[in-house]
Amino acid sequence: MRRKASLILLALAVFCTALSPLVRWYAFPRLAKIPANQYQDMVLEAKNATLLDYGTMKAKTVPKVTVVQTLRGNVEASQKIEKTAGKDVVVWDGLSYVQGPDGKMVSRIPERYIFDAHTQEPVHATGEMVDGDPVTRAGIEFKWPFLTEKRDYEYFDAQARTTAPIHYKGTQDFRGVRVYYFEQTVPWTKVPFPKAMPVKGVTPRSLAKTGTTRWYTTVRKFWVEPVTGAPVYGEEIHKEELRGGTLLGGRDKVTAFAGHVKMREDYIRSTVALVKSNRTVVLLMTSYLPWGLLLLGLLLLTLSLWLEARGRRPADPAPTEASAPEPVSA
Repeated sequence: MRRKASLILLALAVFCTALSPLVRWYAFPRLAKIPANQYQDMVLEAKNATLLDYGTMKAKTVPKVTVVQTLRGNVEASQKIEKTAGKDVVVWDGLSYVQGPDGKMVSRIPERYIFDAHTQEPVHATGEMVDGDPVTRAGIEFKWPFLTEKRDYEYFDAQARTTAPIHYKGTQDFRGVRVYYFEQTVPWTKVPFPKAMPVKGVTPRSLAKTGTTRWYTTVRKFWVEPVTGAPVYGEEIHKEELRGGTLLGGRDKVTAFAGHVKMREDYIRSTVALVKSNRTVVLLMTSYLPWGLLLLGLLLLTLSLWLEARGRRPADPAPTEASAPEPVSA
């Protein structure tokens, strides 16, 4: 009976030990992915910002500029692309909507971002665009890969339509979450005018006729939770200028927007809570389950060997029965 139990425990030990690396190196890369129907929004604010009044073409200080960013998963589009891509694909239809203190639109820039659901690397397909202009992205945008590393990444800038390194600057603690801090500086770059302008009747084409150009620079900062690859907080020191042309009335340049854009407090709290929850799920497959199965396998192996050793130990000699005395003949 002991030998049979020992063999069962040995089989279970081998199963658990073999399953441990399979969960980490086979199951996790295939199961960990961004859902195709994910929706998220974020509100950022720049207080005491500089904003151009297009009526007077003069820059002025305003109490607050609000940036609303939304990302909506397009399931139908992702399924269509998956048929030819041969991989799990996520399509995010994004919108960056900027409004002034009076609630009126400053700019409105839509995006379509297509990427691998597992690795977050770009997938190039029809429909990939920024503000209606076709683009071919390189590098990440919005989200880092699962199990983010302490290194620089290539990051796509939607304003400039270019990719540049975003640098790892160190490990920090952000509201009880261990995060990696990344920073990217985009130098002054000539960028297109948004197709949706705040002044009715003004279009990028009409602005081009004046000879006026739009320039942009930013310092982009992200605090990224490395297990999930999700930013828990972000900031931008953002500046835009209009330069040259007849629109400026002889001036060389005028500030169109300048401000330190920060995530609003209520969105910080909800983002941190969501990332903490998702972090536990990822750790389950990358750490808790693999190590737990390995330790269980070793425990079962130890118990199996102990039972086998007890089964092979020589048994104690059986006690002899006392025989009845024989009668003594006279």
